[in-house]
Amino acid sequence: MAAKLYGVYAVPCTPFDGAGEVDEQVLRRHLRFLLHQGRVHGIVPAGSTGEFAFLSEVERQRVVDITIEEVNGKVPVFVGAAACSTRDTIHYAQRAQAGGAQGLMVVPPYYGHLDEEELYRHYATVAECIDIPIIVYNNPGASGSDVVPSLLARLAETGRVIAVKESSGQMQRVAEIMRLCGDKMQVICGCDTLPLEMFAMDVQAWFAAPANIVPRQCVELFELAVERHNYADARDLYFKLLPLFDMMESTGQYVQLAKAGLDILGMSVGLPRPPLRPASADKQARLKEILVNILA
Repeated sequence: MAAKLYGVYAVPCTPFDGAGEVDEQVLRRHLRFLLHQGRVHGIVPAGSTGEFAFLSEVERQRVVDITIEEVNGKVPVFVGAAACSTRDTIHYAQRAQAGGAQGLMVVPPYYGHLDEEELYRHYATVAECIDIPIIVYNNPGASGSDVVPSLLARLAETGRVIAVKESSGQMQRVAEIMRLCGDKMQVICGCDTLPLEMFAMDVQAWFAAPANIVPRQCVELFELAVERHNYADARDLYFKLLPLFDMMESTGQYVQLAKAGLDILGMSVGLPRPPLRPASADKQARLKEILVNILA
């Protein structure tokens, strides 16, 4: 098995300028914030919070290239390589590998409601076409397909599919995946309202949308729980962060709220790309209250 992922991986927003185009300078600034002030352990460009579904192929590749160049080997970069077809997923995966990515994150082809055999063949085929590790992004609410533990156990045997970003919100999944897969399949926290619970189950990595706004606090939560096993202080910090985590998860507006949060903190990355709309005034007001409390 490839080396395990460890720590908090930020899934960065994609900044847009006033004309709605990708803003390279602001993206670089945001990445430096995540790396130097947030001290995150890894970066995942072209993820859901990066609005990959609303980017053209050229824009996606540009975001990935800028990210790998700016990160410059300081931390691992796992690139989102999702697409609706296996052929296009392979294309994005191979481009990411050629560009220097350490690995891939692949959500099931969305809209297709694939059965288990279709999902297996999709991931196994992609795995045959690249030489870097694959993380399954299990997000049935968004993709329409559920990568169940028994399927993950099959995928673990490929040797290339090394981990699952578990975002179903079902805590019992963690134990079942661990039971069936052992050390052949790492579980990564992909539900931002369950990181402490997953850390208590020996999950050692978290792909975190809130890390766009409060990366240092997300890293501190990880350090308290995973590195120091100080669950009393970790719980106190967790309770402070939970209103933010819950707001992002419960509304599904992680893109809008991440961008609104950065704007509140004076680090604007522009607006979401339509059809997404900016967070409402009420949500922005509530978000500001939450951030004031966290940063007090």
